[in-house]
Amino acid sequence: MTEIWELYKQGRWEVPFLTFSIYLFIAASLILYLIIVASRNGKIKRERLSKEYSFVIDKIMSAVIFEDVPFEEVKKDKNFLVLFDTSFFRKVLTESLINLHKNYEGVYAQKLEQFYKDSGLIKDSFKKLKSLKWEVKCKGITELAEFNINEAFDQIIVYSKARKKTLKIVAINAAIKLEGAESIKYLVEHPDPIDDWMQLNIIGAFKKHDIGDTEGVEHLLESQNMTVVTLGLKLIKELKLSQKVPHVAQLAAQTTNTIIKYEAQSILQTLTA
Repeated sequence: MTEIWELYKQGRWEVPFLTFSIYLFIAASLILYLIIVASRNGKIKRERLSKEYSFVIDKIMSAVIFEDVPFEEVKKDKNFLVLFDTSFFRKVLTESLINLHKNYEGVYAQKLEQFYKDSGLIKDSFKKLKSLKWEVKCKGITELAEFNINEAFDQIIVYSKARKKTLKIVAINAAIKLEGAESIKYLVEHPDPIDDWMQLNIIGAFKKHDIGDTEGVEHLLESQNMTVVTLGLKLIKELKLSQKVPHVAQLAAQTTNTIIKYEAQSILQTLTA
């Protein structure tokens, strides 16, 4: 420290400082370059492996869907077992299963769901729910909901009260897909404000999963959370639930909230027109 101070007092610190700065800049640039190269190589390798795995997975899925080959038969292939032990292969396999499940219905969809359970990929999804990263939790929730794993409902609904808005929306949408009307009672008791963006997502989930005449949707109008009441009114309007008119009329007559009263009266006019 004394030597540095002496250099400063004598005015001879500029050259060492500039030399050190140049070396530091070169070292930082080199490290950054190596990181970029490694990242790029890793991405290229993953893309190559993804293509190779997809070819193998397509053959397996074709046998499972169209030839009724169970997972017990699939895992007799030693090459498959070697690949299946790698996390990246299971990731690609899960993504392929999801894409197929979205495009198939009935018996074919059930075969994919059974393969998801028998293969143990369902365990990977449950593990993701315990991750500290919210985006990993979202992925696990989405996977479980896609394959209609109803036993995951209790764990998923917990995240409907998460701080992260995206996680909250994903959890509520998944709960609606899994249990439909059963998820309504959790919305009634929802303590946090449900903003317009979340309301749009929830309404979209009810429409997407074709909940239809949602038994119990009128209970949303009884919530102490005014944003939940607003959500209930919007659901009744968007789903055209004219049989809920008496409940909307009762709300319009009893509420002291001017905004809610106006929305209720507007919906009454729409549904009774």
